[in-house]
Amino acid sequence: MTNPAAPTTVLRRNSAELAGALPPLLADAQRLAAMILLGEHGRRHSGTGDEFWQYRVAVDGDEARQIDWRRSGRSDLHFIRQKEWQAAQSVLLWVDNSASMGFSSSKNLSTKGDCARVLAMAISILLLRGGEKVGLSNSANPPRAGQTQLLRLAQELSDNSDTNDFGSPDSHGMRADTRAVFISDFMGDFAGVQKALTDAADRGVKGALLQILDPQEEAFPFNGRTVFESMAGTLRHETLKAGDLRDRYLQRLAGRKAALADLAHLTGWQYFCHHTDAAPRLALTWLYHALERRR
Repeated sequence: MTNPAAPTTVLRRNSAELAGALPPLLADAQRLAAMILLGEHGRRHSGTGDEFWQYRVAVDGDEARQIDWRRSGRSDLHFIRQKEWQAAQSVLLWVDNSASMGFSSSKNLSTKGDCARVLAMAISILLLRGGEKVGLSNSANPPRAGQTQLLRLAQELSDNSDTNDFGSPDSHGMRADTRAVFISDFMGDFAGVQKALTDAADRGVKGALLQILDPQEEAFPFNGRTVFESMAGTLRHETLKAGDLRDRYLQRLAGRKAALADLAHLTGWQYFCHHTDAAPRLALTWLYHALERRR
């Protein structure tokens, strides 16, 4: 005779083992997510659910049957009892895992990739807590809700690695009812970003571009003889006068950031640039609000 509790027991044991193998990523993400003030009502939205959310004052056009007469009896105004919109939606994340994301200019700073993974996990925690379905755009696993999905995401983000110098966003499988997040330094081929974002926007997908840069990439503090080499070692440039390149480099970086912001604006997305020496809660707060559902 089979034990009906056995599958659940195995799942819990496997989940515990998986969580034990990923303490740094999960712990950092959970601490970061805890810093975000969700507010009294979290991510709730007015809609057709069954759970009470809040009262609002009745306006012309509201039907009499919508009025909460008990609450209205304590005031000279009529009040409508609003309910929470409970329909779950899917959010797909693409987190750049290319060699470029492994860069850090200081041992006291996280790599861009580590920063990206922690932010991805932290926003996943907040979204899953709000009842959303979350997944990775380059994963064979569909978006799911629940805490077990959090462990799957952590495993996939920890296992993924790319030997290419730069990554290109993946908009595969995004539907019109999906929201999306692309997290990268976006230092590679701009055409790949443009194609992925326009393809997603053509399907009605809205989302956010989160660019992550090391402070050294913004300052370009180089002078004299310098050898520049990509993280994967496929690109190399040596110069005797690195300082002479500063203005041109900073102009190109400013141009790339402006192009990303313009592309996001044209496609109905949002753009933000985060630096690894800045408080991660600032980027997470921005991302959390950028993904708020609007009716």
